[in-house]
Amino acid sequence: MSTPNIERASTSGQPTQGPLTHEELQLAGRNHSMPLEALHDDITPAGLHYLLIHFDIPHVSPDTWRLRLGGAVTHPLELGLEDLKSRPALTMPVTLECAGNGRALLQPRPLSQPWTTGAVGTAEWTGTPLAPLLEEAGLARDAVELVFTGADRGIQGGVEEPYARSLSIDEAMHPEVMLVYAMNGQPLPLQHGFPLRLLVPGWYGMASVKWLTSIEAVTSRFTGYQQAVAYHYLQGPDGPGLPVSHIRVRSLMVPPGIPDFFTRRRMVDAGPVMLRGRAWSGHGEVERVEVGIDGEWMPAQLDAPLGDFAWRAWSLVWVATPGEHVLRCRAMDSSGALQPTEQVWNYQGIGNNMAQRVEVTVR
Repeated sequence: MSTPNIERASTSGQPTQGPLTHEELQLAGRNHSMPLEALHDDITPAGLHYLLIHFDIPHVSPDTWRLRLGGAVTHPLELGLEDLKSRPALTMPVTLECAGNGRALLQPRPLSQPWTTGAVGTAEWTGTPLAPLLEEAGLARDAVELVFTGADRGIQGGVEEPYARSLSIDEAMHPEVMLVYAMNGQPLPLQHGFPLRLLVPGWYGMASVKWLTSIEAVTSRFTGYQQAVAYHYLQGPDGPGLPVSHIRVRSLMVPPGIPDFFTRRRMVDAGPVMLRGRAWSGHGEVERVEVGIDGEWMPAQLDAPLGDFAWRAWSLVWVATPGEHVLRCRAMDSSGALQPTEQVWNYQGIGNNMAQRVEVTVR
């Protein structure tokens, strides 16, 4: 039996102009966005927080699991979960966003997880800062990076290896970088990295390695696939391009009114409508949010920041008049970066922070 509107992805992985492929639908079934109505809440429930799992969820026993910190260090460490929990703990709200958020809106569409806009969430993460552990291990003078390796393993780009990413020594020593074992006051859910994950606030989610098993200090740049090939701003298949790091400034609104089931187009009654949303950036504090009503931009009211690395609520009253309308929102951060109204295309579909567009019918 044939399946309509589904193409097979080419083995070359080239972007496509066509409908969603079978492979993209498989990824979409395994991973999930945060429903945009969850923007109402300061803290995203674990079950609504966006989720991206590169390979398979590994089965890890907390009784036998150990974190190994070694490589170019003076005193290698091996720690169990209780060892880490006995250390000074920190709880912090942090917004995580997938670097590929918005990929499915690009034309031609890069073939990978087909996110629209909801690959984001804000949780309260509890763990212990990484820097004191590194100081205890004693990094060698010639150590240049730390490689963080998870228990999940698979094949990407023809390369078989565990999921692994690196940070420079300076980046890893930032006080907000943590090893976390709890999410919203509960042990990490299995799909979010139980028993332990790295948390790198301000960076796109690919840096926060899940199911963490080892931290290795190395004396040369790490060249694993997820570091050297994936997560780069490119205009074609050949690199090296610019590596992805901090989250670009972004805002989203709670879609107003009620949706049509299939199209998700919004239906709103005429009169005052409170528009609400959230804005965040890894490059500085959000300083301004504007809401566009049919191309006319107006400043929104900003609430106090939820935290140094968490989203900020905004609101604006719109007096809705009958007819068809297009709503948009865009934010500016303290670095001066402003969300674009048109997205600059890139080969991997990374860092898509184009101002959100919501079509509304006012009754």
